[in-house]
Amino acid sequence: ASSLKLNAEGTKKEIAALVGTEVAKAAQAAGVSTVVFDRNGYLYHGRVKELADAARAAGLNF
Repeated sequence: ASSLKLNAEGTKKEIAALVGTEVAKAAQAAGVSTVVFDRNGYLYHGRVKELADAARAAGLNF
């Protein structure tokens, strides 16, 4: 999922949340329910946190 494909408008955090939701939907459609979230050194706040929280809310288990 990418914010470029969503053509979303809003703040960067809002767009990150939309991407998180889309990632969760795509994973569930592929039969994946549990994932490991690798921050790649980024702090767990801001956009990273919004993406993860939205994916969790959409049913993805971390």
